[in-house]
Amino acid sequence: MNKNVLATQKSDSIRFSVLDRDVQLQNAIDNKFDLIVIGGGVTGAGIALDASSRGLKVCLIEKNDFASGTSNKSTKLIHGGLRYLKQMEIGLVKESGSERALVHKLAPHLVVPEKMLLPLIEGGTYGKIMASIGLKVYDFLANVEGDDKRKMLSAQETLDKEPLLNKQGLTGGGYYAEYRTDDARLTIELLKKAASFGANSINYCEMTSFNYDPDGKIKSLQCLDHNTNKSFTVRARNYVSATGPWADLLREKDHSVNNKHLRLTKGVHLVFSRERFPLTQSVYFDVPDGRMIFAIPRGRATYVGTTDTNYNANLNRVVALQKDAEYLLTAVNHMFTGLHLTQKDIESNWAGLRPLIHEDGKNPSELSRKDEIFVSKSGLISIAGGKLTGYRKMAQRTLDVVIKTMSDKRKDRFSKPYTEKIPLTSSPLADTKAVKSYLNQITKKLNELGIKDPHCGWYLTSTYGKQADIIIHKMNSFLDTEIAYRLIRAELWYCIHYEMANGIADFFVRRTGRLYFDIYSVYKYRELVQKDFVEYLGWDKTRLQSENDYMDLLIKDATTYYQKEID
Repeated sequence: MNKNVLATQKSDSIRFSVLDRDVQLQNAIDNKFDLIVIGGGVTGAGIALDASSRGLKVCLIEKNDFASGTSNKSTKLIHGGLRYLKQMEIGLVKESGSERALVHKLAPHLVVPEKMLLPLIEGGTYGKIMASIGLKVYDFLANVEGDDKRKMLSAQETLDKEPLLNKQGLTGGGYYAEYRTDDARLTIELLKKAASFGANSINYCEMTSFNYDPDGKIKSLQCLDHNTNKSFTVRARNYVSATGPWADLLREKDHSVNNKHLRLTKGVHLVFSRERFPLTQSVYFDVPDGRMIFAIPRGRATYVGTTDTNYNANLNRVVALQKDAEYLLTAVNHMFTGLHLTQKDIESNWAGLRPLIHEDGKNPSELSRKDEIFVSKSGLISIAGGKLTGYRKMAQRTLDVVIKTMSDKRKDRFSKPYTEKIPLTSSPLADTKAVKSYLNQITKKLNELGIKDPHCGWYLTSTYGKQADIIIHKMNSFLDTEIAYRLIRAELWYCIHYEMANGIADFFVRRTGRLYFDIYSVYKYRELVQKDFVEYLGWDKTRLQSENDYMDLLIKDATTYYQKEID
């Protein structure tokens, strides 16, 4: 790594706070960048970190909040994609498998080991022999070692792992390693780290049009700041679109759509309380129609997903349908007998889109999760497809294309990629053992402060890692409110000052995940949170009303099951 580059990164680092948003906007207007990234999901965030850590001057713009699209709507697993072995996607499985453990090392509090149970059912997708061979190949491709290697279980051993399972037709099980994460939190940490290398990332900043030079090359982007409703121009030498489901819309604006295009599929997840669905073990199970579904315990909740259906409706408002809920409820009640779950037991849901590359003759479940890069005559580089697990490699492949456009003299200014060595948080925890030790420390500290909720220590540790120390220390600033309210206020203060939280939904949905995994806390703390937002950001009545209208809509969509898609 070039020492001069490191020195530049440190001096140019940008505080990732919404209170500095005016400075970031002015930086975007005043500078010409090496790279502008359009799209603030995990792919765009990964590209911003890779590029800025190599020494490129980077600006990232996102029309909504960071991680507000696909990167907050996945199954929240950093996994190898066992089902892609069946489709002979060997390269994809190998890359995903090796990336799992690497990303875990970069953020061990956020990407956590999750043993997965694969029940083997008579007439199911996987027979005993094929499951044994498949899981062994899976481990081999991912270089899995030690206790994480797959184990084949008898029917009784499988039931011992998860007593809720349906015994009928159960012939055994496979037990193998995966990793669980919070996709939105991962995206935010990537952007925070990119900011420490000088990347200028702005949410609620929409690219409205391309501006071209006489040769038809993109010379700048016209942007709209949704906070102020002001238009401005940003300039760069290279432009990357990492916009997920919106990739083809940008290619249409650039007049560069060809026979390679996206095919969008929708996935729905349902959330239950742990009391109502007391799952002790993550399970990957068969559905009679041939699909596979995950059931995963997470803190105080258990969630189930996902569906996989073609989607052609509103990209900006994707909702769960009545038939989606019925499909997942039927699947869960078939696999976990005795639960008798109904729609009334569902606390919340999320529905999101997968931007897959279209292949003629294939149904949604058969489409590849490979990513592809398209380069237009105007210079727009679009990356589409892919999956959460592969964000780092996708960033490298995209930057390889960007670097190729440069002269040899310019190329020499930038380092080789090294994101595999960059911890994703400040004061990173070393490994799983350190995470457990920190969790015990923080739980003890919370108990001493009077917070007895058994999930609170786990929540703070898994959400913020050691950064939770800042939040707990900040609680001392709110001695005028009761202890539980001090914590939520300190958490909001942190998200505004360190994580670019720009609105109520940013906090309750993307920064904390409360809308999905603890919706009752949204009802409890919403009024207090909005008061603090007004205090910090000086909202007028119009802005506050707009924020509340949007939050009302998100709550409605998370708790409603519609008859048809939103146009």
